[in-house]
Amino acid sequence: MAVIKLKENMKILFQGDSITDWGRSREDDGNLGFGYPMLISAQLGALAPHLNLKLINRAVGGDTTADMSARWTEDCVDLKPDALSIMIGVNDMWRAFDANKPTSPQTYYDNYRAMLERVKSEVGDIPLIILEPFVLPIPEDKPDWRADLDPKIHMTRRLAREYGAVYVPLDGIFAAKAVEAPPAYWSIDGVHPSARSVVVAR
Repeated sequence: MAVIKLKENMKILFQGDSITDWGRSREDDGNLGFGYPMLISAQLGALAPHLNLKLINRAVGGDTTADMSARWTEDCVDLKPDALSIMIGVNDMWRAFDANKPTSPQTYYDNYRAMLERVKSEVGDIPLIILEPFVLPIPEDKPDWRADLDPKIHMTRRLAREYGAVYVPLDGIFAAKAVEAPPAYWSIDGVHPSARSVVVAR
């Protein structure tokens, strides 16, 4: 598995939807919100204060891959990150059920790959971390969503292989955790993690 080597003054960018956004500030890059980027920042800051790492969260709640693509210049390319973490895909699934706006697995892949290609060509061959989208079987309608999400998860894995990314298999991790405790322990709606599952995801 690929490993991210931390360097002095490294700029690490987090991108995604509400799971990553989680209340981050739009005015202050130092305010990462209350989710896993904040926990990662706290841990890295405690373990390696001498590296003077800069972590930035530019995730936007509700984003699909198409939405994220539309802001990719300002919220990624122009920032010139030294490493990039992405978690995107749950809204590409969700919009099919709440807005009748489905995204095919191929379109999801094409949107995602175009963003990674822009990073490679316009930012450089920087380390990538790709987090797998996930869904837990609550409430009752969520099990029906698997047929839409599973092919997108396979596309996410394909992209991680193609780009040599560090891959975090969250759907598998949470599926295992849902055996240890009920799904509602880890998420209130099958998509947004509870505080305890943020620690697991980290």
